[in-house]
Amino acid sequence: QVQLMESGGGLVQPGGSLGLSCAPSGSIFNSYVIGWYRQAPGKRRELVATITSGGSTKYANSVKGRFTISRDNAKNAVYLQMNSLNAEDTAVYYCSARRVFIDSPEYWGQGTQVTVSS
Repeated sequence: QVQLMESGGGLVQPGGSLGLSCAPSGSIFNSYVIGWYRQAPGKRRELVATITSGGSTKYANSVKGRFTISRDNAKNAVYLQMNSLNAEDTAVYYCSARRVFIDSPEYWGQGTQVTVSS
């Protein structure tokens, strides 16, 4: 059974930082593109960042320069480091996994809430 175990999230003040972790099942971690999406209330789910098994990364324009996606192959984990957070970053964040040549994710995590508020 494929699982994407997420951790992290919570409440942070504007300008602060927060980190998210995702631990995909072994076979998924080594062969799929792992990504983070987010969905704010009343809005569509949007792509935040992705990382391939080779370490290539892509980011949404709205988070470039503030967020960093990375992977630790020894721990089978993918991380999303979020800096300079603002209220527009408030959303439920989802870890995802998709096959290399398919645009849509095949697997999703359960989601973790990130709230940026003073």
